[in-house]
Amino acid sequence: MIDLTTLTITKAHDSLKKGEYSVMDLCNAYLAVIAEKNPDINAYLEVYGDIAEQAQKAQEKFTNGTAALMTGIPVAVKDNLLVKGKHVSAGSKILENYTATYDATVITRLKKEGAVFLGRTNMDEFAMGSSTQTSAFGVTRNPLDRERVPGGSSGGSAAAVAMNGALVALGSETCGSIRQPAAFTGLVGFKPTYGSVSRSGLIAMGNSLDQIGPLAKTVADAEILHKAISNYNTMDGTSVPESLRTPAPRTPTMKIAVPSECMKGEGIDSELHAQFMKSLETFKQLGYTVEEVPFSLLKYSLAVYYIIMPAEVSTNLERLDGVRYGFSVKDAKNLFDHYSKTRGTGFGREARRRILLGTYVLSHGYYDAYYRKAIALREAITKEMDTAFETYDFIVTPTAPMLPFKLGEKLTDPVAMYLADVFSAPANLAGAPSISLPLAKTASGLPTSVQITAPRWADDSLFSLGKAFEQVVQ
Repeated sequence: MIDLTTLTITKAHDSLKKGEYSVMDLCNAYLAVIAEKNPDINAYLEVYGDIAEQAQKAQEKFTNGTAALMTGIPVAVKDNLLVKGKHVSAGSKILENYTATYDATVITRLKKEGAVFLGRTNMDEFAMGSSTQTSAFGVTRNPLDRERVPGGSSGGSAAAVAMNGALVALGSETCGSIRQPAAFTGLVGFKPTYGSVSRSGLIAMGNSLDQIGPLAKTVADAEILHKAISNYNTMDGTSVPESLRTPAPRTPTMKIAVPSECMKGEGIDSELHAQFMKSLETFKQLGYTVEEVPFSLLKYSLAVYYIIMPAEVSTNLERLDGVRYGFSVKDAKNLFDHYSKTRGTGFGREARRRILLGTYVLSHGYYDAYYRKAIALREAITKEMDTAFETYDFIVTPTAPMLPFKLGEKLTDPVAMYLADVFSAPANLAGAPSISLPLAKTASGLPTSVQITAPRWADDSLFSLGKAFEQVVQ
């Protein structure tokens, strides 16, 4: 019997290498959990039919001695990452029957290592949401409390790992969509430095913000998966060459900055804030000095994000018109009628809202008033963070200001939903790496978390600190 609750990539690799069980045995253990729990949780939209074939190829690598750490590891894949020959819908009706014609670069990398893809996971439509309630294919429930959301937009990937339906999962985030679901399900979620993981084959939401990253139960597993997918892709204009992936020269100060509003608990759930304050003591145990820092611009990050992101959404989704591929209505009277009916029916409410908002801020007369100002403020926020990193090694905040909320909550109040990303936005705007680590649960059993952000290209420092932090809190 394989204990999936304590299994890690390293443990699984060692057992597979020793022949204690086969790759197919491992996959079957996860498939049994999926069969039992997924009908209620709805983490997976599809379980792939070629798992046995994938497992056999992975087993051959162990037989011939070429197995890597990710060989034979069961992975869940977010439904906006292309896997050749498989359906990929980005959680939207408009792409319901679309089949990928090539592999995303991260999938190619993992196929080379012999990872096994279990299936594609549910998500907020086109990654637009913080709860996995905007999917065209039903909500995903939090395995820790099935009346609550798992976070979003990578909620399906988070739920898959949290319910022991995958050892690790691939997610993507534009503004906390890996870290926030990790926080809501008691996992580790990592957003890498922008440009370190190729975006090729990721259905784009916001080109200047999107990144692919891991969801896992431990920091070590997140690091292994990240390093397996991180590479330079010459065919991806947003991918950064290895030679340029070096952090700015600096001497570590062993100092951590905490924004003033986080220290005071402004707008943060009281139980969550109590656990956050305890986490600061853990950093002190690790030898860090923790200081309150009055950032002046970070508070504008969410407002900036909700101007830049819809603008990029509007541009990216204009190609989905029902003419070239995807959902298409059959009863249109003319071309305009076809466009309007296809997009009006194919896109959900939240997608339509963001497309309209993005089109508005990019329109003549409003581009300078909104979009250009947001771009300028984004640069100022990035500079403020860079200045802070001249003195401090890390910036620490809660991952989200609230605990996992109940299904149905906040759907009629978009602004309240958007506030879930208030602490996530700065790292995405600045392209900085950031990790969410689980803390103790509340009295009612809900997970809490802490978020650590580092300077660009200091991803390894987050893994080092994360593993040290993990050792203390366990």
